[in-house]
Amino acid sequence: MTTPPPTIQLSADEARRIVLRAQGFLGAPDRKAGVRGILRHLGAVQLDTISVLARSHELIPYARLGAVDRRTVEKAYWTDTHAFEYWSHAACILPIEEWPHFAFRRRSYRSRPHWNHQLPDGVYDQVIKQLRAEGPLTATELGGAKRTSEWWDWSGTKVAVERALMYGEVVCVERRGWKRVYDLAERAVPDSLLHDDLDDTECLRRLVRLAGQSLGVGTRADIADYHRLKGEQVDAVIADSGLVPVTVEGWGKPSWADPAALETPPRGRHRTTLLSPFDSLIWERARTERVFGFTHRLEAYVPKPKRVYGYFAMPVLAGGHLIGRVDPAREGRTLVAKQVTLDGPKAVPAVAQALVEAASWVNCTDVRVEKVAAPELREALAREVTRATP
Repeated sequence: MTTPPPTIQLSADEARRIVLRAQGFLGAPDRKAGVRGILRHLGAVQLDTISVLARSHELIPYARLGAVDRRTVEKAYWTDTHAFEYWSHAACILPIEEWPHFAFRRRSYRSRPHWNHQLPDGVYDQVIKQLRAEGPLTATELGGAKRTSEWWDWSGTKVAVERALMYGEVVCVERRGWKRVYDLAERAVPDSLLHDDLDDTECLRRLVRLAGQSLGVGTRADIADYHRLKGEQVDAVIADSGLVPVTVEGWGKPSWADPAALETPPRGRHRTTLLSPFDSLIWERARTERVFGFTHRLEAYVPKPKRVYGYFAMPVLAGGHLIGRVDPAREGRTLVAKQVTLDGPKAVPAVAQALVEAASWVNCTDVRVEKVAAPELREALAREVTRATP
């Protein structure tokens, strides 16, 4: 790939602010567009099974809009054929208008020579027939998700419906009690979007452009990671994606920016907030370290004795910087800060504010601070929490 030499140079601080604006933090949020506006702005909202304060797809709009009612969040995602769930960065909620641009991935799944789960004869057709007659349905309603109690031991029905989901014949139209609800794509996707007409190049060009817009500025690896593309797929289309090459102070790698992000300097402030570990602002560890000088790693799958920051450590965003981490839990109506890491004494008021606001959002009436990495700051944090509590 031959990349034209960049003519635009950004300081590290300019890049950081461009990133924050692109991710929906800097500037006044579009409250009229609400949760749906956040989804379209980000292009993808990751789903995950872990729920401590709330599930990750609820925490994403909370971080940007504040205390949106959680039922409102679910309704915004799943009603009026507004979104669908598919494999993007991971399992993600995606705007329905992006359905055609994932044709390349559906084709790839259809052409897979082997699968980890065997599919009994006739089960796939039976699932499609049942959905046509009775859908939308969960895997349980289709006949059962598992053959045994082992988490990995899917039933033939579950294998079939998940394969149909990957192929694009079936769509996940909502989550009900965290179970996927499946329906036929012909019913769930508007007729104007229900096609695989775009070739791989067109799909990839669109997703690279979308990633650049959602990131504001990023390296090749950043852009590829956003929708889990391969580096060579990015290379093949980036010159025609509309993104422009830039140089960012301290990054040391070729980078590209959304030209619209360069037209005006990022201005404004954002709310102080806890971030989901699955927030797209901090998806990629190397990028988070490069942009914010902050090491972020989800430790939920790390053996407990080896955890440094806690099971579900949530970074705290304040003043354009990541200033600490909180590993939360809930005991009745008390939000427990099991472990807190602070970037010095100046971070105390902001972390206290983030804790109190999050507690109120999830209907907790109290906040209890347990362990603080710098023990001398524990009393100050507890005192500030008391002061910030209404």
